[in-house]
Amino acid sequence: MTIDPSSIPNFGGQPEPQPQGGPAGPVVPDQDLVKQLLDQMELKYVVDDEGDLAAPWEEFRTYFMFRGEGDQAVYSVRTFYDRAHKIDDKVQLLESIDDWNRRTLWPKVYTHTHDDGTVRLIGEAQLLIGAGVNIELFVSSTVSWVRAAIEFDKWLVEQLGLESAVNEADAPETKPEEDDE
Repeated sequence: MTIDPSSIPNFGGQPEPQPQGGPAGPVVPDQDLVKQLLDQMELKYVVDDEGDLAAPWEEFRTYFMFRGEGDQAVYSVRTFYDRAHKIDDKVQLLESIDDWNRRTLWPKVYTHTHDDGTVRLIGEAQLLIGAGVNIELFVSSTVSWVRAAIEFDKWLVEQLGLESAVNEADAPETKPEEDDE
């Protein structure tokens, strides 16, 4: 099975191209189909030690995973955000992600507290695929979920006032000026 490039939503704000022809029959997506989609989206990806497909960004990694069998098979797109938050900030973080989860369909975001007390965020969207899905639905869902994962990171930076931390991390180091005396 192949993906019609015209069925891939774009990220540039232009109208999305419409798929050609009539509706396709249901397909059971697999990792090769996701790789093909990521290639067409020009996104880099790796396969980790557990066999899961991951697309890395600077502040997070998005995994494209297949779990279960038969009619219970699930396709999950899960994003692990790398930014560590302090346990003392968890209440504010929960209020922010609750607001996100109320306002948006995906990704649904939750916290994970590590043994060292740092809190990280995970975003997730899932689709039952065991009985097969329409290829256009699969493609548009995957693209939308990737885009939403990126948007969530930007939204969180704005909500929590992390712009200065992001800007400081991106700023080149400068030496203090020396006096000419």
